[in-house]
Amino acid sequence: MPLAWLSLGALVIAMIVSCTTTMNVGVLALALAWLVGVYFGSMGLNEVLSGFPVQLFLTLAGVTLLFTQAQLNGTLDRVAHAAVRICRGNTGLIPVMFFALGGVIASLGPGNVATAAMLAPMAMAVAARASIPPFLMAIMVGNGAQSGALSPVAPTGIIVTGLMDKIGLGGYEIQTYATNLVAHAIIAFGGYLLLGGVRLFRNSYVGGESADGSAGLAATHWLTLAVIAGVLSTVLFLDANIGMAAFTGAVVLAALRLADHEQAIRKMPWIPILMVSGVSVLVALLEKTGGLDLFTTILARFATPGSLTGVIAFVTGVISVYSSTSGVVLPAFLPTVPGLIDRLGGDPFSVASSMNIGAHLVDMSPLSTTGAMCIAGISDVAQVRPTYNKLLAWGLSMTVIGAIGCYLFL
Repeated sequence: MPLAWLSLGALVIAMIVSCTTTMNVGVLALALAWLVGVYFGSMGLNEVLSGFPVQLFLTLAGVTLLFTQAQLNGTLDRVAHAAVRICRGNTGLIPVMFFALGGVIASLGPGNVATAAMLAPMAMAVAARASIPPFLMAIMVGNGAQSGALSPVAPTGIIVTGLMDKIGLGGYEIQTYATNLVAHAIIAFGGYLLLGGVRLFRNSYVGGESADGSAGLAATHWLTLAVIAGVLSTVLFLDANIGMAAFTGAVVLAALRLADHEQAIRKMPWIPILMVSGVSVLVALLEKTGGLDLFTTILARFATPGSLTGVIAFVTGVISVYSSTSGVVLPAFLPTVPGLIDRLGGDPFSVASSMNIGAHLVDMSPLSTTGAMCIAGISDVAQVRPTYNKLLAWGLSMTVIGAIGCYLFL
């Protein structure tokens, strides 16, 4: 029992550090797992490191490398500009287009963080030119990117799929993706209506077709899209391993000199990859020492069978406001689902979905990457602080709204 408390204490320390400092919590988690497992648990180093998610690491690295190359050679940027031109100056349609564009691009593989990083600056610049309130545009483009977060081929979706496989919820990839997408669509379009999005249809954006100044898709971009389509096709129809298929696609792009391969490796999001890998090792140690059962017991004390989905959505949401959703919150909480069901009963998929949705809805807060990207894209200095405050209030309110929604519908 002391070892269980010690390993749980290590996880709590990692969560607190992830919320209060800029230290990569994955590195800290690896160090804590080593200290607790080897020096207090009398385990061998190989036993401690057996929890390292090799398959997950390779999958994340392959997918992010492929789409980093596509971003560096301008393919994703050209696709985004082409989508804006489709609106043909219809101001009310532009935020809707950015929501759809964010969802589609994130779902195809780059994921929510990379998509927000690419689209948010463009969306906020277009909002300034078209007199669209920056808060409204941030809600639409941010939730659009978040709606594709749990795609089976996106980084966070890959993480969640692996975690759910381990707890006996394999085969729910599409349901998990669709549930998250619907939740974000309801929130985004609810905000669109609440913030006066319909009134924007009275206006026209005269720069809608040419203000971005970009040309159409060149041969390089079409070939890049063809390679990405080939990778996705082998995964969907030939049951290929997505990580290895993505690595192969990245090699093809490099061999054809369609992208700067070396620069892409440097630009890959190594921080979240290391984060989720390290935390996975620590959580695996908790399973070995009984710390995970202890964590589950503590969580179960705060809920009843009827309120479990709402409570767990609220708890994950509150922590996710200050911590990494994919790197810390979900790797720590999803493994507790079987224990919670054993103690309180209920549907395990509903509980897991409540964790996924509760943790993601709050990411529009400017304390999270998606919200921060939207703030960074605002060119009018006078709009920065008001929009920051509104997004902070919005993100914090999602802890309650997400909890109520999960309680009512899950």
